[in-house]
Amino acid sequence: MAAVPPVEPRVWRRLEGPAGAGFSLTWCCQDEGWTLDYPDAVQACPPLPTRFGRRAVFVASLVLATGLGASEALAASFPTLLVLRLLHGGTLAGALLALYLARLELCDPPHRLAFSVGAGLFSVAGTLLLPGLAVLVQDWRLLQGLGALMSGLLLLFWGFPALFPESPCWLLATGQVARARKILWHFAEASGVDPEDSSLEENSLVTELAMLSAGSPQPQYQSPLGLLRTQVTWRNGLILGFSSLVGEGIRASFRRSLAPQVPTFYLPYFLEAGLEAAALVFLLLTADRCGRRPVLLLGTMATGLASLLLLAGAQYLPGWTMLSLSVLGLLASRAVSALSSLFAAEVFPTVIRGAGLGLVLGAGFLGQAAGPLDALHGRRGFFLQHVVFASLAVLALLCVLLLPESRSRGLPQSLQDADRLRRSPLLRACPCQDHLPLLSPSDACWAGHTPEQH
Repeated sequence: MAAVPPVEPRVWRRLEGPAGAGFSLTWCCQDEGWTLDYPDAVQACPPLPTRFGRRAVFVASLVLATGLGASEALAASFPTLLVLRLLHGGTLAGALLALYLARLELCDPPHRLAFSVGAGLFSVAGTLLLPGLAVLVQDWRLLQGLGALMSGLLLLFWGFPALFPESPCWLLATGQVARARKILWHFAEASGVDPEDSSLEENSLVTELAMLSAGSPQPQYQSPLGLLRTQVTWRNGLILGFSSLVGEGIRASFRRSLAPQVPTFYLPYFLEAGLEAAALVFLLLTADRCGRRPVLLLGTMATGLASLLLLAGAQYLPGWTMLSLSVLGLLASRAVSALSSLFAAEVFPTVIRGAGLGLVLGAGFLGQAAGPLDALHGRRGFFLQHVVFASLAVLALLCVLLLPESRSRGLPQSLQDADRLRRSPLLRACPCQDHLPLLSPSDACWAGHTPEQH
């Protein structure tokens, strides 16, 4: 992470309020779009499932990805290449997951969606540039070597703690206050704020962190199995994993319906990349304005409707209608997958956010296996697979209604915080009665008297 540009001291503020037995403290830099929440009672805040943190996982994954990528370029047999590709994909998934979590935890609620969409657009740009790079290289071994070289250069750039620090939210959640204090001190100095200047606040940042570190609490870590003891969080994770599975798996049906209409080999590749960019822009324009749950509901509805229409009218609809429904289905399924990941990261608490988001993304990768399975069995199982995923899309539409709304909310820190995210009404209820008084105060006074009383 690059050094934070200087900002005016007035953008820093502290919020205090009751939070259980202690108080909660929030320091935020409005101009830069990041915020950090610090629980006072660190011992009461459950820890994260991993013992290594975001930065450690990211750096280790990049080191392994660089070595495995170079080994793939030198592989002498297909089984060896297959095993190396499997391990390489796992390490890259770990790096992307750690980067996603670190980015999300450094952003304040109004900027979380924008930064997530920006990262997704960079991924789309890489997807669009890959075929051109392959044409220039003309050799898969050399292309694989170039990929390993890029991973190594990325490791050299992001490997320095000053550029990519550990997430202070994770450090405070696990009781590592001393490390969090150093990182927060660096943030304050990079923003042009003197942490020791008590004139900015009644109590300086140093005093607050000293209170948190009182007693030298030992690091504490939480197992992902703690999710099973929650009342609401496990259900939210299950629903979002199911929607991610449907969004990724149903895409194979739309690709198969699109294939006869787009015979060119490279056109479907570029079309899907363009639709992914369009889906991200759509989320950027709607998810903050309308909310996460209504947009996810709309995307799931469009996905299921397009799938059902293709299933019912495959033999009767004209070619342009089939093409339009396939494009609509691909666009909606991309939006559902991207929003499910962001939604899951916002509803899972810090203590198990890595494990929870990993399970949701894993469900999406499991759904992607529908494409190779369809190609493996030919067109014999295509109709049954289409029926199954169309039915699952309708079921996911009903499940999304049970999700809470996470827009403009702070990230939950503990399992108890996540369980407080309850389902809210989908639409604002209209007032069912007129609250204006029917009688003026003087009339109301006289209305309470009977003629006998006068």
